[in-house]
Amino acid sequence: MAMHIKSKLPKVGTTIFTVMSQLAAEHGAVNLGQGFPDFPVPQRLIDALARAMQAGHNQYAPMTGIPALRQAIADKTEACYGWRPDVDAEITVTSGATEAIFNAIHAVVRAGDEVIVLDPCYDCYEPAIELAGATAVHVALDPASFAPDWAAVQAAISPRTRMLIINSPHNPSGAMLGVADMQRLQAMLDGTDILLLSDEVYEHIVFDGARHESVLRYPALRQRAFVVSSFGKTYHCTGWKLGYCIAPPALSAEFRKVHQYNVFCSFNPAQHAFAEMIQAEPGHYQSLGAFYQDKRDQFRARLQGTRFRPLPVAGGYFQLVDYSAVSDLPDLEFARWLTVEHGVTGIPLSPFYATPPAGQRLLRLCFAKDERTLNLAIERLSKL
Repeated sequence: MAMHIKSKLPKVGTTIFTVMSQLAAEHGAVNLGQGFPDFPVPQRLIDALARAMQAGHNQYAPMTGIPALRQAIADKTEACYGWRPDVDAEITVTSGATEAIFNAIHAVVRAGDEVIVLDPCYDCYEPAIELAGATAVHVALDPASFAPDWAAVQAAISPRTRMLIINSPHNPSGAMLGVADMQRLQAMLDGTDILLLSDEVYEHIVFDGARHESVLRYPALRQRAFVVSSFGKTYHCTGWKLGYCIAPPALSAEFRKVHQYNVFCSFNPAQHAFAEMIQAEPGHYQSLGAFYQDKRDQFRARLQGTRFRPLPVAGGYFQLVDYSAVSDLPDLEFARWLTVEHGVTGIPLSPFYATPPAGQRLLRLCFAKDERTLNLAIERLSKL
């Protein structure tokens, strides 16, 4: 007997990242689609993980995260942003940033609420909003610069608006919010009870001498915000799925109610490893921007020898390219064609939008790869 289930997520299929990675594997393509590094994790981190397992840290961790790691996070936050969160009341270790984003939304967003998202936006936001019984209100970023139109954001606010989600450095574009953006955001939210979810997983991958304008730098913003970070992005180990959320005590208390019945706690040995790594080798995250800027610059320079036009990248580890000189195919069709026929996989931008801009011909390529991977990709792209 066939079972008929009314889906709670009728618009959701298999994520574009899974689809394109599977297609890349099937056709032996260079995978510049899904955002994961293919170079080694820092050796100190590997050694610390092994020591933690050998020392017996293999059972449940405390629900909020081990004290040593929360202490290290507080130290790092103070060093980076000039403000120290409370170790016990404001820091929660999570099973990756995606879990933290889901927890934050479900902690405070109720059925009938609205959550403003800025398109193009990462694809985990809207499903979490819909599972909470709320509505995602999409406001488009500028299609050329990917800067926010704050007047449009202001116009989207209604009596039902519960939360606004921002992401800087931005995935997929690499654009960043500046001081003026944060000041405008602060003024816009002042006097409201709208909460803020700030996705800052690429916080240390910032280029050209710019400063990451974390919400944590701004007292009036952080008192209403969940700020999400990722160890996987910072330490090249996306498969370890460990991140954290910093939020005021009242918000953290609600966040933890969801967290404890979602995963309860996160990978214990890795928590010990990250606690050691943060304290013993701060130079890693301090130099991460320069490390990736070199990759960005080399990749962009080599793209100049192709028919793909690279857009500016201020942070993160993705390069958007305009492929309109190569093809007039829509981006989903082009991404498939490029993978199957020419052996390079990227991510089309249209899945990041509720309503993609008409005629947009952009593809996202990940340059968080070793030199051999990027060279092979460029060699194939140069033939088009």
